[in-house]
Amino acid sequence: MSQDVRAWVTSVAEATGPDRVVWYSGADEQARAIEASMVADGSFLELDPSRYPRCYLHRSHPSDVARTEHLTFICSRRKEDAGPTNHWMSPDDAQARVWPLFEGSMRGRTMYVVPYLLGPPGSPYSRVGVELTDSPYVLANLRLMTRAGDVALAELGESSKFVRGIHSLGDRDPERRFVCHFPESQTIWAIGTGYGGNAMLSKKSHGLRLAGAEGRDHGWMAEHMLVLGLTDPRGHKTFIAAAFPSKC
Repeated sequence: MSQDVRAWVTSVAEATGPDRVVWYSGADEQARAIEASMVADGSFLELDPSRYPRCYLHRSHPSDVARTEHLTFICSRRKEDAGPTNHWMSPDDAQARVWPLFEGSMRGRTMYVVPYLLGPPGSPYSRVGVELTDSPYVLANLRLMTRAGDVALAELGESSKFVRGIHSLGDRDPERRFVCHFPESQTIWAIGTGYGGNAMLSKKSHGLRLAGAEGRDHGWMAEHMLVLGLTDPRGHKTFIAAAFPSKC
């Protein structure tokens, strides 16, 4: 495992103060145990297992049901690098204004370490990220949206080139809710939110905002799109291409 990953996880845990740290391996048994814990504490409501096996209802907090564009910032050194459609905050201001909200934010909770891979293993176009989150709901979704767990650490090897994402539910107070992107350091912070577009950092934060900055620097373009292959019970595969509205 990359020593940079291990050192970074240790430093974030020291700052956020979780009761325990759990590394997600990608094992199905581990995911099932986490799902069962969410059913037990009421955050997951299990649907009819005979009709919808391993399917759950999760309800967002009433104050936290949408992306918060006015609290989402690109924290580049130069304001002009944030682009014409984004809000900008300097890295120094973010350090002073936002980082203190993370201090002790995970006390009484578990910090999950979720390595993820965007793209197939071995592809030169794939990217590795690691999200640290105190939300098991985020973990449950990252494993559906990405190749999560040991496969991502294997792809990374001893490299230090990975996107560093830190997410905490905090107290979900809208006055203490921020999503910050640091393109120069390939870092993401999200605090005070559990909503998918804000909390699952592989999605808009890594796959669109930081990817857009990387693409600008290296001569390619990032779009919020997908190519999906669906195989029906008879073995017939259908491919679907989709483009999503935000920033496309």
